[in-house]
Amino acid sequence: MVSEPTAPDAAQLDARLRESLPVIELAVRDDSHLHAGHAGAREGRHFHVRLISPAFAGLGRVARHRLVYDRLSQWMPRGIHALALETLTPEEAAR
Repeated sequence: MVSEPTAPDAAQLDARLRESLPVIELAVRDDSHLHAGHAGAREGRHFHVRLISPAFAGLGRVARHRLVYDRLSQWMPRGIHALALETLTPEEAAR
């Protein structure tokens, strides 16, 4: 029997991304409290992620987001209801 994943916290997302991608800068913010009472709040948590990584070089926005979603797939679609992503290469972040 496989158990359902529980909703992660910001530290769990941070750890998972750091272990699976090269990270220059990473900030994970739990915005769930801003969505209290929202129907989706019962389905999972709301996060904002700012990630600077050389892994994004040569990738468009959709491909970058898919890369992050793949790393967090254990919580998608249960556990995470909304994920706002800011994905940058080191060069883009330096501008």
